[in-house]
Amino acid sequence: QVTLVQSGGGLVQAGGSLRLSCTASGRTSSIYSMGWFRQSPGKEHEFVAGIAWSNPTTYYQDFLKGRFTISKDSAKNTVYLQMNSLKPEDTAIYYCVPRTRAGSARDPSNYAYWGQGTQVTVSS
Repeated sequence: QVTLVQSGGGLVQAGGSLRLSCTASGRTSSIYSMGWFRQSPGKEHEFVAGIAWSNPTTYYQDFLKGRFTISKDSAKNTVYLQMNSLKPEDTAIYYCVPRTRAGSARDPSNYAYWGQGTQVTVSS
């Protein structure tokens, strides 16, 4: 079992920035990577970014790269998502999720322990 505590999110104007944090505890040895996904009403979970748990490899949704940056503090078991130049279309619930299966870091089916996420709302 992996337990996650997310923080950050909220309401921001277009062009603004937010930083999401996610701290993992429990069976962190089972984690291949940590991913951020987002989900807008009526849509599927969309991969945003990921970072390997045991090395600095990062993965990004191509059209978000350059505005979003994923990073981690391994000593704190914490992953961050820095979101800059936010747009109204970035409005969604953002989930921090551990990938516990080998396979594509972009495939939600390789992830477990989905929590409730955190709401990010970007106003125009």
